[in-house]
Amino acid sequence: MNIRRYVLPLTTASRRLKYLSTQSLFTIPIPPQPPAPSPRNPNATGTDFSRISDVLLNPALHPGSELEKALTRTEINPSSELLLEVFKHFDSSAKPLFTLFKWAQKKPDYKFPMEVFNAMVNSLGKAREFDSAWCLILDQIEGNPSERPDFDTFVILIRRYSRAGLPLAAIRTFEYVNSLDFFQDSYPENSLLESLLDTLCKEGHVRIASKYFDKLRAKDPSWLPPVRMYNILMNGWLRIGKLKHAERVREQMNKDDVQPNVVTYGTLVEGLCRMRRPDMAMELLNEMKMKGVKPNAIVYNAIIDALGEAGRFKEALGMLERFSILELGPTIYTYNSLVKGFCKAGDIAGASKILKMMIDDKCFPISRTYNYFFKYFLKAGKTEVALNLYNRMVRCGYELDRLTYHMLVKVLCKEGRLDLTTQIINEMRARGIDLDLAGSTMLIHLLWKMQRYDDAVFEFKDMFRRGIVPQHLTYRRMTDELERRGMSRTAQKLHDLMQSIPHSTKLPNTYRGSRASYERKTYILKRAESMSELLKTCKDPKELVKNRHQPENVLVSAHKLIDHIQRKANLSSRT
Repeated sequence: MNIRRYVLPLTTASRRLKYLSTQSLFTIPIPPQPPAPSPRNPNATGTDFSRISDVLLNPALHPGSELEKALTRTEINPSSELLLEVFKHFDSSAKPLFTLFKWAQKKPDYKFPMEVFNAMVNSLGKAREFDSAWCLILDQIEGNPSERPDFDTFVILIRRYSRAGLPLAAIRTFEYVNSLDFFQDSYPENSLLESLLDTLCKEGHVRIASKYFDKLRAKDPSWLPPVRMYNILMNGWLRIGKLKHAERVREQMNKDDVQPNVVTYGTLVEGLCRMRRPDMAMELLNEMKMKGVKPNAIVYNAIIDALGEAGRFKEALGMLERFSILELGPTIYTYNSLVKGFCKAGDIAGASKILKMMIDDKCFPISRTYNYFFKYFLKAGKTEVALNLYNRMVRCGYELDRLTYHMLVKVLCKEGRLDLTTQIINEMRARGIDLDLAGSTMLIHLLWKMQRYDDAVFEFKDMFRRGIVPQHLTYRRMTDELERRGMSRTAQKLHDLMQSIPHSTKLPNTYRGSRASYERKTYILKRAESMSELLKTCKDPKELVKNRHQPENVLVSAHKLIDHIQRKANLSSRT
């Protein structure tokens, strides 16, 4: 059964879930969602969106001229609102979106805001199609001066490079953009540098960010960085648990006579709380008051979150009361932190009381608030209760996010409940959220486990159509099993697909596929035979020890040497 052959309507999906557990969830309040405001262009979320979604989801239509002709047959004149809505829901399907974007550009009256262009760049960056992204950007730079890429375009590209584990490419992008005259004339001097450092630090490349910052300072000793840059680096070190490095940044601020602001203290408090040190954070809160720095919501939220994580609910609620008397008052993040803490402790009644409290305070919960309940129920093996909660939220008009669906699909796949997994995925797609790499991988593994090989191969191929590269582990498991079952032609097709694009070939150490297992057994037998021969003739113990650590074979040794040389060459080319 191909799960793409039909899409269940929302009401049908809800009715079919009613047979699930009727266990009462009256303790978890779910207020109905207020009606969403009408869009400026009703077609942006109406029939035009549905028709374009159907075209993009059609597995028979491959990106390029085939898909473009199908879009033309819809006779839709796409607005910027419609395109942004489509990009929002299909951001994991870069190749079909690229065809959609090119099709829209060919329209006679095409003139969309830079927001649409940036959405396309973001989708390509997410799929690591950086060459295509640069082609778009360079064409735009050379085109109409009034339609050149803006600040957000390059921030998106820098962020995507950083998330892809390519921090040096992110730095090179910054340096290229900084050399463009039109960019220097249009935007503040340090704004893009701040974004670069912030992105690198948030993605775990804080050491590279710090070295680049030091390099810029050494290049221009007269340059005095703003306090925001120190705050960014401090936050980066704290995010990876390096408190001493963060303290050195603070010492450098004092040496440079840069005065800390409320964000500096907020960063320190948040970092200490993330490191499970709420007591030190509260001491810092007292220091802020002594220095006349007024704490903001970030400071209180971080402390309440840390106390909740530690199960110190009495202190967390006391801090909430202190926060409540201030003019700004608790926010949705404050209440979410408490809900998370109670759910983590397994106290659903306590979490439900927080929900009632926030509703009374006119601070209405969002999908993320309920995700903490889902996480607890699914971790505790209470899948039926989680599905009951899901059903109630759908009836109350909540727009569930990708994380909610991801958690449900993961557990249902683990439990081998294919029909229900299919139903949830169809509901997800009916709401315009397409499967990403993680969701597609879980579905393929479930289909494979259920011996639905044709369906699994179909989903695997469709990932390529959408511009998603499957994990090498998934590919190896499938091809090993196909070859074992004598389906060599199908295995070869998957092999050809994987060879057509660059991808990682790393496998976990625990993987023992048929091919890997065969190679391992062959190697062990060969080593045993050689050792047996050696024992017959060799009388020197040192020679035996030497042979015990010999490389597997000359070919493996050569491959290791080549990999080592290539790594060194890559490093030298980057520096």
